[in-house]
Amino acid sequence: MRAEVRKIHDLMEREAYVADPAVATSVYLAIELGKPLLVEGPAGVGKTEIAKVLSRALGADLIRLQCYEGLDATTALYEWNYPRQMLRIRLEEGTSLSIEEKEASIFSEEFLLKRPLLQAITHAEHAPVLLIDEIDRADEEFEAFLLEILSDFQITIPEIGTLRALHRPYVVLTSNRTRPLSDALRRRCLFLWIDYPSFDKELRIVRSKVDGLNDELAAQITGLLQTLRKLPLTKVPGVAETLDWARALATLHASHLDAETVRETLGCILKEEADLRRVERELEAGRLEQMSQVLQ
Repeated sequence: MRAEVRKIHDLMEREAYVADPAVATSVYLAIELGKPLLVEGPAGVGKTEIAKVLSRALGADLIRLQCYEGLDATTALYEWNYPRQMLRIRLEEGTSLSIEEKEASIFSEEFLLKRPLLQAITHAEHAPVLLIDEIDRADEEFEAFLLEILSDFQITIPEIGTLRALHRPYVVLTSNRTRPLSDALRRRCLFLWIDYPSFDKELRIVRSKVDGLNDELAAQITGLLQTLRKLPLTKVPGVAETLDWARALATLHASHLDAETVRETLGCILKEEADLRRVERELEAGRLEQMSQVLQ
């Protein structure tokens, strides 16, 4: 691992993010090249956490745009504060100000409600980290609009003029692949794929994130989750569910896994009734070798 990449790797590790060379290299290149980083992978594997860790490691503000179906430019950029504008108009009634002066008064930055994208562009002190979370949930029209922002980091507001970024934001986009993203967006980004972690990596994550677990229990939790992901489940549990379960078991002061404890806490890792029923049947039948090992 190159020295520059090692520095990023160590920064992320100090923020309790278990990074590997591919993650550290991608983050380093995104910073140095000034390009957005598109992170894809299954839900719950730590994609969003990359932006949060980067923000803490760099001492930069985190600005998050949560995407959803129907998200439009107005919601992501800015709105006018109409109640305050109306109040100013009433206060200026009877004054000698011209119409042009009154318009200039109410259509100024003072009356702008800055949404995440405009907040990132107008951030004055230093470059923030802009997290565009779950871009695949937004419509294709919004994705096309976003291309312009990511190209120039400037926005034109008709009543004010063009606002340009004083400090180019560090941009992280995440996607769960619920729909394909355009080639145009992909070309503008560096790409990082994060899959479910290996046993060793997931065990390190559990140990670094959850207090109150002995080594045996941490290994049992990790082994069971690795086995569950091999089943044809409706919603495969990610690392987020692993950590939820580990924290729940620590709260219950469990020292090891047994069949009863697993059944009572399955709701921490499985979120669909069909998945619960399937795993309960597998437990009862003892068909999963890994399960039989950790529950004996």
